[in-house]
Amino acid sequence: MKILAVDTSAVSASVAVTEDEKIISLCQTNAGLTHSRTLLPMIDSALQNSETDLDSIDFFSVSAGPGSFTGIRIGIAAVKGLCDAKGKRCLPVSTLEGLAYNLLGQNVLACCVMDARCKQVYTALFDIEGEKITRLCDDKAVSIEELGKELSQLNKKIVFVGDGAEICHDSLGYDIAPPVLRFQNAASVAFAAKRRHEADGKSVPASEVMPVYLRLPQAERELKAKKSSIK
Repeated sequence: MKILAVDTSAVSASVAVTEDEKIISLCQTNAGLTHSRTLLPMIDSALQNSETDLDSIDFFSVSAGPGSFTGIRIGIAAVKGLCDAKGKRCLPVSTLEGLAYNLLGQNVLACCVMDARCKQVYTALFDIEGEKITRLCDDKAVSIEELGKELSQLNKKIVFVGDGAEICHDSLGYDIAPPVLRFQNAASVAFAAKRRHEADGKSVPASEVMPVYLRLPQAERELKAKKSSIK
């Protein structure tokens, strides 16, 4: 199974072409440039470097959120365009689930965390035992303090992974994934998509791929707070 996967959920962006458990090509940037500038050239580069054409891709996969509101929309829009152009189906993946696959092969509790600002994180827990990954909770947005209370009830080695790992480590302790494994990675998105498809056989048309935000954009939150204060 060949998958072209995209992750634009945070400052870094990446594109991967995988075949079964093999990474054929991986392009990644963390230069702070806008994803609208870098994504399409990376897709083209990933395909050229793997000597793969779009017709030979079985599924497209995308990190559908949570994460950067603009970044998620850019990634989903690009994948929708590719799916529509080639009549292919999509395997959307939670950004947090993709992060858990960075630690595949270990024996830990992966606490996947993305910085949601305002002392909050997007987070989900995954139990990893070698090649087996089990989700323990739904994706959610919580304060770092709330997360600390939840983690204190667990009795297995905890490792923070994601762009919120450092702030959680500084506040709560626990181990932190090394930089090479810490951040969002399109190859991990592809592996998560493959496992999900093998488990349930489900894929969706491009029209059904929707961003997952977990909370309102900042502008909408501020407007809602302003209206509440007026009342």
